[in-house]
Amino acid sequence: MPEAVESWQPKYNPWLIAVVVAMAAFMEVLDTSIANVALPHMAGDLGASNDESTWVLTSYLVSNAIVLPISGWLATAFGRKRFFMMCIVIFTLASLLCGLAPNLGVLVFLRVVQGAGGGGLQPMAQAILADTFPAEKRGLAFALYGVTAVLAPTIGPTLGGWLTDNYSWRWIFYINLPVGIAALLLVLRLVEDPPYLAGRRGAGIRVDYVGIGFLTVAIGALQVLLDKGQEEDWFGSHFILTLAITSALAFIFLIIWELRHEAPIIDLRMFKNFNFSMSCFMMFNLGVLLFASLVMMPLFLQTLLGYTAESAGLVLSGASVIILFEMPLVGQLTTKVPAKYIMAFGWLALAIGMYVSTKQLDLQISFGSAARLRIVQALGLGFLFVPINLSSYVGVPPEKGNQVSGLVNFMRNIGSSVGTSIVTTILARRAQFHQTRIAYHTTYYDPAFRDQIIGLSGQLRHSGWSAADAQTQAFGRVYGGVLAQSQTLAYIDMFMLLSVAAAVMFALSFIVRKNSVGSGPVLME
Repeated sequence: MPEAVESWQPKYNPWLIAVVVAMAAFMEVLDTSIANVALPHMAGDLGASNDESTWVLTSYLVSNAIVLPISGWLATAFGRKRFFMMCIVIFTLASLLCGLAPNLGVLVFLRVVQGAGGGGLQPMAQAILADTFPAEKRGLAFALYGVTAVLAPTIGPTLGGWLTDNYSWRWIFYINLPVGIAALLLVLRLVEDPPYLAGRRGAGIRVDYVGIGFLTVAIGALQVLLDKGQEEDWFGSHFILTLAITSALAFIFLIIWELRHEAPIIDLRMFKNFNFSMSCFMMFNLGVLLFASLVMMPLFLQTLLGYTAESAGLVLSGASVIILFEMPLVGQLTTKVPAKYIMAFGWLALAIGMYVSTKQLDLQISFGSAARLRIVQALGLGFLFVPINLSSYVGVPPEKGNQVSGLVNFMRNIGSSVGTSIVTTILARRAQFHQTRIAYHTTYYDPAFRDQIIGLSGQLRHSGWSAADAQTQAFGRVYGGVLAQSQTLAYIDMFMLLSVAAAVMFALSFIVRKNSVGSGPVLME
């Protein structure tokens, strides 16, 4: 089997295949973030509340997360190329129907279908790249795929805001149509299954209905919990508590069942491979840090500095360009330097970038300074995605490649949801904490506070306000300043936490087993 895997080569140029599958994956990753800024427009157009409109995001993430870990099993059951094409068809058709949705209920249902179709695109694209390229070039191939995984979430909000402001929220779904159709036709023409997969397609496949049921309940409850937790006050809510218990029990039963089942939908025994387990853990943390920082900067700029969604997106664009240039460089480095050392550098750069943010973030930051700060934050990201993926294949047989890509991508997606939940929760809690501390000094007995109120009141009276209204307005403005300062301090606390998390990952990078440079990620030294 290994000899057959090594001797097989695709009929067409591997880089042409790489561009095609990366295009399909980019389309799917883009849809995880492009709808965020359009939610208020959807709610107004479809006659729903803002809270109800968030189910447009949650429904997609739930179905997407359920398909990801079983995509390897589905690829074996249907054939990888056939499954990949099915996912493109479902995703593209659902995108068209989402744009035509007459009400919120139909849109949420169609987003479930779209998420299910999109769930197989990322892992299958990565698995196709792993088989299409010879061992010594896989790092470069993963670099191309990494551009889609890291760049698409950054572009999503900006593109979504521009389409919504200039056309309609429905166009955030319509733009998938030409990309989906082109990807489908090109995959049909260029992509093929390697011999070791073609021979196994559908052979002796038994459907593990119980495992699928446990997985659906576990991940569905977990995703809803993460998405609605802060909104419902976490475990102060019976709804969230019920979801947490349901998810925990379903995961426990899933693990027990899958370990005892002869044909499990998820091969949990793969986690016995130390490198694979560590890579999943690191990819989870990369998802947390990537999305946490990606959510925080636009949120800070829009809520505290008054930026539009488009302007906030432009602040992120510089970092996107840097990552675009980093990825090919990292791909080349993987042929000369063991993945674990590139990974360590990436975590260290990320830790430094987050720490620098705690020193430079303030309410006076300019557009240029914010853009440069985002570049500093993102410098390490380009050095993480590729080596983590390479490390996940160390010691794993080629026929398990579909499972590897499915589980690694699943861990990144769950990390993204966790990162977003952590941001919203900690920002809210730490802002309350800092507001309480600052409020100790906002009393008339504090000389500095009293002088500030008197000074503001005097300025407002000179502008034509009455004495009573001037004093009321002065108190209001000072209170607004207290809120802004407390929220800024909360952002600084969050960046410090991310810096510590990245530093821990830096230390753990050195216990990852080293891949043989130039011999491919499957071999070990």
